[in-house]
Amino acid sequence: MNERLIYLPLGGAGEIGMNAYVYGYGPEGKERLIVVDLGVTFPDMDGTPGVDLIFADLEWLEDNADRIEAIFITHAHEDHIGALPHVWGKLRKPVYARAFTGRIGQLKLEEAGIPPETITIVEPRPQTISCGPFTVQFVPVSHSIPESSALVIDTPAGRVVHTGDFKLDGNPIVGEPFDPKLWHEIAKEGEGVKVLVSDSTNVFSPQPGRSEATLAEPLAELIASQKGMVVATTFASNVARLKTLAEAGKAAGRSVCLLGRAMKRMVSTAEETGVLTGMPGTIPAEEAVEVPRQNLMLIVTGSQGERRAASAQLARGKYLGLQMKEGDTFLFSSKTIPGNERGVIRIMNSFSEMGVDVVDDHGGLYHVSGHANRPDLEAVHDLLRPKILIPMHGEHRHLREHAKIGAGKGIASEVATNGTMIDLTGDVPKVVEYIEAGRTYLDGSVQIGAMDGVVRDRIRMALNGLVLVTVILDEEDQALGEPWVELMGLPKVGRSGAPLAEQIEDEMTEFLDRAPVKILSNDDKIDEALRRIARQVSMEEIGKKPEVIVVTSRLME
Repeated sequence: MNERLIYLPLGGAGEIGMNAYVYGYGPEGKERLIVVDLGVTFPDMDGTPGVDLIFADLEWLEDNADRIEAIFITHAHEDHIGALPHVWGKLRKPVYARAFTGRIGQLKLEEAGIPPETITIVEPRPQTISCGPFTVQFVPVSHSIPESSALVIDTPAGRVVHTGDFKLDGNPIVGEPFDPKLWHEIAKEGEGVKVLVSDSTNVFSPQPGRSEATLAEPLAELIASQKGMVVATTFASNVARLKTLAEAGKAAGRSVCLLGRAMKRMVSTAEETGVLTGMPGTIPAEEAVEVPRQNLMLIVTGSQGERRAASAQLARGKYLGLQMKEGDTFLFSSKTIPGNERGVIRIMNSFSEMGVDVVDDHGGLYHVSGHANRPDLEAVHDLLRPKILIPMHGEHRHLREHAKIGAGKGIASEVATNGTMIDLTGDVPKVVEYIEAGRTYLDGSVQIGAMDGVVRDRIRMALNGLVLVTVILDEEDQALGEPWVELMGLPKVGRSGAPLAEQIEDEMTEFLDRAPVKILSNDDKIDEALRRIARQVSMEEIGKKPEVIVVTSRLME
């Protein structure tokens, strides 16, 4: 039986977030597998109300868990590592990561009651990890979180480079720069790079990306020019930005206070693992309340409008004794991720009503992306000269545009969205199978499938309201008293001016008084009839067809 090299994205291809990728080598259907990243995406109140986290449906991977050799985590962003503590128990395979990423992962596993030793900390290239037919190296790249890595995956069918999230930054402030010399070596070794599986996030950005270092001067000038308290928010994981902001605050003669558990964890882990040095000293919130406003700077979580983060708390009033006032400045040193605009604008307006001056990223003056722009992606194509290009980490339009760029350079390219299995063995990528690639929700402490109906029912109740009907029958199948109706999420009075619940009860009582025994003796038929009455009356009175629950109780001798 011929052996083949396969690639299968289960998350992160056709969307931004929820990254989960699989590589395999061996006889068809018996390939040994490695997993790259296990990330999450975040819910919204419109489509997934009440859900805590969303991650890829790994049923195919679970069914083939005996074929998995190892799991590799490229970096510590939630969309790459967040699902690990929730799904590891179903896979139970060794996990490999570099020091900073690994420590963040270990803390997550500990919280989930999983031994932290599950994650093995490894060094970057030239160290190699051998697992089955694969030899894997972590290669440093620059990104918006320390110690991000690409993976060089050597297989009997050739070399695969999985970029992870990256940008071309020679001076990222914290973490390692992108090293072209290192990548030249990777491209020249052996028979070169067979397959490049590449980040596509910023493929539509036409200008070369900018270095993190370019923000230091404008941020310092902005903060030095403010008279009141300055509060800045950015991604908690962007340790380099936290350092730049803190340095700007110190240079302006301000005491600096970090607010937000995630931010404090990132800084302490970065210092613990040696990737962050020279971070200016900060003060706790209980000391910050005693500092004069003009001498204080807060760096807070909540750049995406998260309701429980420090930014939103300050926008609603006091947080840990701290309060924003007229003349203060709030800086978003971040880009709003599509889908989060409503929450961010709500916070901006709340601060504006307080008389606070709100400053956004000013077209890049106070923020730079952690992803490679179009010219940078093309530079990597030229640097590595792969035979095959598979775009990843992007919506469909990103993947398609990236594939066009590759094809225009004579590189065999294929758009592979979640669930698309690609055979990479030959000179041209071939789609060989489609796997069901859905989503799994973490709802409270329970994992549920996207098709289980839980969220669908929740949305229906939110949109249409709920009618709860209770009816009691005696041993002779006769109603004892009138049905009892409770309304939730519905107007109490309809267009006729009479209470809606009473109208529904009256119609149901009339029905039960005249209904034949063959209906009254059948709970399913009673349920169907009362449900129909509740919806008909509601439609006539309020123009809505609510969800209806009928509880039928029978008194037996």
